[in-house]
Order: sequence, then structure tokens, then C-alpha cells
Amino acid sequence: MVAKAQYCIGCGVKLQTTDPQGLGFVPENVLEKSIAAGNNELYCQRCFRLRHYNEMLPVSLTNDDFLQILTKVGQQQALVVNVVDIFDFNGSVLASLPRFVGDNPIILVGNKADLLPKSLKRTKIKEWLRQRAYEIGLHPVAVVLISAAKNLGIDDLLTQINNYRQKRDVCVVGVTNVGKSTLINRLVARSGGNDDLLTVSRFPGTTLDIIKLPLDDGGNLWDTPGIVQTKQLTNRLSPKELKYVQPASELKPKTYQLNSNQTLFLGGLARFDYLSSESKSVVVYLSNRLLIHRTKTANADSFFERHLGGLLQPPFEQNTAEFAHPKRHIFKAEQKSDIVLAGLGWITVSANTTVAIWTAAGVGVSIRKAMI
Repeated sequence: MVAKAQYCIGCGVKLQTTDPQGLGFVPENVLEKSIAAGNNELYCQRCFRLRHYNEMLPVSLTNDDFLQILTKVGQQQALVVNVVDIFDFNGSVLASLPRFVGDNPIILVGNKADLLPKSLKRTKIKEWLRQRAYEIGLHPVAVVLISAAKNLGIDDLLTQINNYRQKRDVCVVGVTNVGKSTLINRLVARSGGNDDLLTVSRFPGTTLDIIKLPLDDGGNLWDTPGIVQTKQLTNRLSPKELKYVQPASELKPKTYQLNSNQTLFLGGLARFDYLSSESKSVVVYLSNRLLIHRTKTANADSFFERHLGGLLQPPFEQNTAEFAHPKRHIFKAEQKSDIVLAGLGWITVSANTTVAIWTAAGVGVSIRKAMI
């Protein structure tokens, strides 16, 4: 038993020694040795295996659990740092955030900016982010671009935090896998603390409760758990499949000149039909590891049935059921636009273009003003 309440420094859950399948489990002998050694920085079994073996142990937290935790943010006087994935803005933005944070000011942080082509001006990206945020009711006091993984833009973010904090707590919020914990590790390192304190992995949802880190003036830096966005395609993939979908380096856009009734398969995860009569080029922004196949739309159904899980992968063969009966979405772009698949990427099309997108039911598919 844990005599005094102790918490995992990786995910924030209270440690316990009685239920190996429960949250916060740590073997009793491990706990005793740590206490005897005077070590208060303990990891639960789940975080330990994730950090050392990249093995994800299953947990059973619902969105209601996450939302209850996030509601605590609105009950505090705090500066909210909302982290979004710049590669997946539509899938990672929290449109309902004002409902939870009340009148607290928000800094919008676009993480993974290193993935975008270097030729794209950062001022243009920031303005694009601000405009998209306004469209969904978010009114950030500042917009900052960073790469938590590459340690870029952290000083700029710290400057903005200091400008707007006014001695309040700082709450970092966002959906799963946008890089919140990596960012906080960077912020902690800047202040001279342990630079690898929180659990970081490629798996969505590795922080399980609010983690409070003390600030030098008596306030706290909060890391909140990520809200799972079911519309993100990434939440339907295995760890092996995620490696093909989540970009690890600067995107290399692929341009295709398409004639009417030609189709692009994005692995086996999505299908793009070009329906306009006039031949035009489209530009595909996806992970460099995801293979794209072109065919005639008339042959697309049979091609998909034959090759899903094989030539068209991911998904791999054991995970094809959810993608075997995709839903069709039709879009007509009146201006240069991005057709966005949440968690996967986007395809930029010209004005006056009609297309169809097929993907698993429930995956977010939308159209927006072109980013690039």
C-alpha cells in the first residue's frame, strides 16, 4: 500500500500498489526501494514501460473524464496556452475551449512548425492561424509558432507567457498528441529543472491527470490531459501504422496534374476523386512515408477491394475492417482551398474545382482557405 499519497511524475495519476490493471500501479517492492533511497520522482508501471520500452499499456479514460479535468481550468485565474498541431489544425483545434476557460486569456501555439516547407513565411502562417481561430470563436492574445521536438520558438513563447501571465497560473491544454508534454519539458529545462520530466511518446493520450509544476513566484504550470478527438484518423491506427502517417521531417509536397475522373489513393486510408472537367494540378501534403497511388476513377472500387491492406497501406491487413467501407464527401472549391482529412493531412486544389473524398466513417473531412 502507498502510505502517503504519491503521484506519477510522468502522467500525474495517484500511485497505487494493489491493482496491476488500474491506473497508477507500481510494484510494491519498487515503491519501497524508491522510498528507502529517498527518491520521490516515481513513475507508474505504465509510464515506465512507455519510456523504456515504447510499450503502451491500455487504460480506460473517457472524454467525460478529460472534460471534467479541463473544467478545472475555468475555475482558476490562469493564462491558457492552447497547443495545436500546425500540420493538423482542423483535427487538433479545440473549438469549445472558450466554454471551459471563461474569460482567461489564451495564447495559441502552433506546434510542429518545422514540418512545414521552409519556403513558407512564418508571418503568413501566424496570420493564417489567427484567421482560422477567429472563424471558430477563438480570440488569442498572441499566436506563437514552435517546434517542441526541435526546441525552436520556445524563447518567443516564454516572452509571450511573461507578457500576459500577470502572476497567474499557466495552463497548457490541447488534444492528444499535439506535443504538450514535450513543450512543458522544454519550458522546465529553460528554468533549470529536469528536462525530461513528463511522459512523451508517439501514442495519443499519455498524460492522465493535471500535473502541476511550481513556478518561481509561487504559481503553477499545469499540464492537462489531452482530449481525444474521435474525428482524427490517427486515433484509429496502431503504433506501427502511426509511423507512416505522422510526419517526422519537413513535408515534401507532391504535385499531380489530374484529368477528370482520376483518383488518388492515400495509402488505404483515403481516396481522392477529381471530378472537374478541366485538367488541373493538385498538391498533396502528407507524411513523406505515405505512398500515393493514381488510377482511373472507373477502376477505383475494384482497385481498392483488391489492394486494401497490401499495396494500399496503411492500414495493414489486420486493421482494414474500419476502412473497408469508406464514406464519400463531395466538395466544390470556390477559391483556392485545402481539402483536409483530420490527422492525415490535406490536398490543395484550385478555385472552381469539384472533388470527392472517401475515408472511414467518422473521420473529420472539411474544406478551408488554402494555407499555402
